[in-house]
Amino acid sequence: MQDIRDAILSGDRSEQTYASLTLPETYRGVTVHKDEVDLFEGLESRDKDPRRSLHVDDVPLPELAPGEALVAVMASAINYNTVWTSIFEPVSTFSFLERYGRTSTYAQRHDLPYHVVGSDLAGVVLRTGPGVQKWKPGEEVVAHCLSVELESADGHNDTMLDPEQRIWGFETNFGGLAELAIVKTNQLMPKPTHLTWEEAASPGLVNSTAYRQLISRNGAGMKLGDVVLIWGASGGLGSYATQMALAGGATPVCVVSSPDKADICRAMGAELVIDRTAEGYRFWSDPTTQDQREWKRFGARIRELTGGKDPDIVFEHPGRETFGASTYVARKGGTIVTCASTSGYMHEYDNRYLWMNLKRVIGSHFANYREAWEANDLVNRGLIHPTLSRTYALEEVGQAAYDVHQNLHQGKVGVLTLSPEAGLGVTDEEKRATHLAAINRFRNT
Repeated sequence: MQDIRDAILSGDRSEQTYASLTLPETYRGVTVHKDEVDLFEGLESRDKDPRRSLHVDDVPLPELAPGEALVAVMASAINYNTVWTSIFEPVSTFSFLERYGRTSTYAQRHDLPYHVVGSDLAGVVLRTGPGVQKWKPGEEVVAHCLSVELESADGHNDTMLDPEQRIWGFETNFGGLAELAIVKTNQLMPKPTHLTWEEAASPGLVNSTAYRQLISRNGAGMKLGDVVLIWGASGGLGSYATQMALAGGATPVCVVSSPDKADICRAMGAELVIDRTAEGYRFWSDPTTQDQREWKRFGARIRELTGGKDPDIVFEHPGRETFGASTYVARKGGTIVTCASTSGYMHEYDNRYLWMNLKRVIGSHFANYREAWEANDLVNRGLIHPTLSRTYALEEVGQAAYDVHQNLHQGKVGVLTLSPEAGLGVTDEEKRATHLAAINRFRNT
């Protein structure tokens, strides 16, 4: 791996240099083990510790399939799907790998007793498989996490509807929390030239998810002037939704859980912030009963901030804990757009407020290639900035995932893989200087 790292750090990006590098037989990757799926049996979710289940192992380099690329990963990031994988919820991801492995000869590579995880990367292409025309060894790239086969007509209008759609590094193997990764080449996008490796790696999954969920016609289709209620507005997903609302001429109402997180939203430019902890909202009076008086109090607070307006869009991802309130506070004819459900998947709400007020609930999941490309282009143009709060070494990935699991983080948490230190990878210093104040403001605060 040292020769590969040295070539990348030298700045040489010639195709010949990378095509001539000798590939290692093994590489280091962050894994979960199939024989440990019962490790946390009997524990509550909050008590399951990713530091016990995430390992850094030497794993064999798999064969490259047609239409794929082997990428030297300089940096990656933690997403909540890595937390789910590490605590084996809602199911063990080995069930995904087993199912995928039955679909084709090449897919069999993924069905292993270990799972190399991670759904973000920034790095350099080392090799491409047969049939690849667009991407060459030596190109600097980031990857989005949509893996599709596109053999069905269902996926050709929106690839997220492909019957064989999967999230790379979560429902497939050979993910980005590793020194090397295998992706389909239709996952690749140009690395923003003004960002470091760890900055460039951090937006991929959450930025694309927020773009589809909030901006795309497949999601809420936000327009100029909309009032957008954003839960967890300082977090890995919400911080990108907040930036998009501001950049798109909407008015974000940012919901957070601490004064520090409120300050992050204000630093991004948001003026309307609700600290739900300080204001004492308790949407559930007990584990089975929601308190509608709290919904009404919350709605009144939103109207107080907005001059009497209810949200046109509710950007919903906590799930069970907040979904009843989200459905209630959306304006008549408004939209609740939902993904993730990090507080629980079984949502409960009062259907009278949905049906009688002509509201819509839209499910949103990651993004298709076009949406991911457009979201990455917003970053490349400096309209959206990485919200990277801390960067860990590969050996510290268990702690990084634990911090996300326990909501101890702000924004996005990065992980260095091949990069020996933070701050490397910028190739356009002039462009970086133009956006440096914003980059620093978003890096945390």
